[in-house]
Amino acid sequence: MTPELGLRERKKQRTRALIADTARRLFLERGFDAVTVAEVARAAEVAEKTVFNYFPAKEDLVYWQLESFEDELLEAIRERSSGESVLAAFGRFVLVRRGLLTEQDPEAAKRLAALTRMITESPALLARERQIFDRYTASLAALLADETSAGAADVEPWVAANALMGVHRALVDYTRMLVLAGARNPRLARDVRAQGARSLKALERGLGRYAVK
Repeated sequence: MTPELGLRERKKQRTRALIADTARRLFLERGFDAVTVAEVARAAEVAEKTVFNYFPAKEDLVYWQLESFEDELLEAIRERSSGESVLAAFGRFVLVRRGLLTEQDPEAAKRLAALTRMITESPALLARERQIFDRYTASLAALLADETSAGAADVEPWVAANALMGVHRALVDYTRMLVLAGARNPRLARDVRAQGARSLKALERGLGRYAVK
């Protein structure tokens, strides 16, 4: 039974990736708002219902790979070393270069620029992104509240989580601004990291000793 389940799961993963890749190609060609889920389904040669089975909302076709970010973030906080603050653990995690920011070739730069334009030109995608970041913030606040034994009415975990996630959100916006202005790696990644380090430094006075494990 185990090999059969493994094969089934691999097939599901391939189907999901096929749908997402097809959607990304269409979105980049025509813009997110101009493409329907039905068109994605036809191009991927699957039923429209199949698309929604894998991606409950159209916006998830773009953001589905962000699902792992929340788990990785919370794990980085939970698994930090004894004596380490949540700020230090968060900073180490958020300053790691990911995705297209790690690539140097011109084609990767073109993909990053095209993806950035697609997202910034779509109110629906930007709204969905805010929802995702709000969820991350709520999850982080819940973890901090649990670790610090905060009361149900205590706002400190929320304040801390919003401050930390504010750095991440600001860096996303900063990166997009640079990309749209023509910045490319390695300078792009270097400038983003420098801004992140400065932002985290600004939080040290308030959060440097908060939630030390």
